[in-house]
Amino acid sequence: MASSTISSNSTAFIKKDVGLSAFSSSSSSFSFTKTKRRNSRKIVSVMAPQQSPRSPSTTGSVKTAMTMTEKILARASEKPQLSPGENVWVDVDILMTHDVCGPGSFGIFKKEFGQNAKVWDREKIVIIPDHYIFTNDERANRNVDILRDFCTEQNIKYFYDIKDLGNFKANPDYKGVCHIALAQEGHCRPGEVLLGTDSHTCTAGAFGQFATGIGNTDAGFVLGTGKILLKVPPTLRFVMDGEMPDYLLAKDLILQIIGEISVSGATYKSMEFVGSTVESLTMEERMTLCNMVVEAGGKNGVVPADSTTHKYLEDKTDVPYEPVYSDEQARFLSEYRFDVSKLEPLVAKPHSPDKRALARECKDVKIDRVYIGSCTGGKTEDFLAAAKVFHASGKKVKVPTFLVPATQKVWMDVYGLPVPGCGGKTCSQIFEEAGCDTPASPSCGACLGGPRDTYARMNEPQVCVSTTNRNFPGRMGHKEGQIYLASPYTAAASALTGFVTDPREFLQ
Repeated sequence: MASSTISSNSTAFIKKDVGLSAFSSSSSSFSFTKTKRRNSRKIVSVMAPQQSPRSPSTTGSVKTAMTMTEKILARASEKPQLSPGENVWVDVDILMTHDVCGPGSFGIFKKEFGQNAKVWDREKIVIIPDHYIFTNDERANRNVDILRDFCTEQNIKYFYDIKDLGNFKANPDYKGVCHIALAQEGHCRPGEVLLGTDSHTCTAGAFGQFATGIGNTDAGFVLGTGKILLKVPPTLRFVMDGEMPDYLLAKDLILQIIGEISVSGATYKSMEFVGSTVESLTMEERMTLCNMVVEAGGKNGVVPADSTTHKYLEDKTDVPYEPVYSDEQARFLSEYRFDVSKLEPLVAKPHSPDKRALARECKDVKIDRVYIGSCTGGKTEDFLAAAKVFHASGKKVKVPTFLVPATQKVWMDVYGLPVPGCGGKTCSQIFEEAGCDTPASPSCGACLGGPRDTYARMNEPQVCVSTTNRNFPGRMGHKEGQIYLASPYTAAASALTGFVTDPREFLQ
């Protein structure tokens, strides 16, 4: 343990660098550093050099350094500066809702604003059916009908409808999982405020914007006013450096972080991700990183926009945007540092996302199935990663392996995009050769259970390795089911052995 004291003429803070073992009983080469900046709460007087008399300033208060999240909320609330804990009315750039929460939000909107009220801006509301779609459940089907009726009534510009449940390809407007569709359709832009009636709305923070989930009541209010009352969160900064090993994915990074700080470690806090490792990640991998901040209790996650962000957005939006970045002297509640080059493949054991373990430590855990899909692990690059493992092994899976592309575009990529280094084969060809289930219709699928006839739902108390985001009892169906959260690499490796498996067995 080492500590150093840094002082100036008016302030002093202690910076502590603490090296700890990663987490397991076995030896691990991974270590992290947590740095806290402690600010005194006492009011002190500071002697300043004598100066010649001058008139008082009339230009307002002195500017205080701010974090990215503070800057975005300050701009959206038309405030010159903000500090954590302040409550402000924020202008919303995009509001998203889906088939589970849309009907309730619409009901509150009509109750409070009137049956004939009009939404604040029909072009800033995005409505995406995605949760309970491919089912015979009448109530689930009715929810989509309610979305359609409301969008017709309000002339909503961005409604990604589905009518033919028997063939999703017959519905050109249908997209699939809302968080991935928001990005693919150009609704995610740096510096903006995006709200959604879904806890994983934080995924969009990968674009350098403030994105968070809200409830139906707040959504009903936003529908009518375009505003929301928010408390400014303090920020935790996660500095991730080092070359990313070729057997790791962003899912391993966020499982490491959640395991470190726990499922309540970031409660109502912003989680800002920086460092050379983060800069090297693709947009889809950054989305994975931000997607699961809510599993640590985070209010939002955010990655500074850069050339990777701008390139992704080039053909997706023509709406001008203005990125913001944390000031060099911005105040962070805590700072965590990670050497990613020393990290190993991870899983989160049942029944909590913070029950972190090395994949190799769980090699004796026999599994019944593997699930690859969801907003966390059902993107194009997630399937490319899984296909890479299957192709490298040349073997067939030993347990049922379910594949659910997040969106219609991802589904098309699975069937049409060659997997790098695999002789021109597509994901679908590799999956078929490996004995996986045929890729299903794009939706949230069994990630959150759903109606009993939902594809790949756990209707029996089985053990599943999944690329999804939560493993609470009953999350994917049966309340006695056991879910091991993992990266697509680890999920594919586990499918090949029938046990929780470190993907290095096939990738090295």
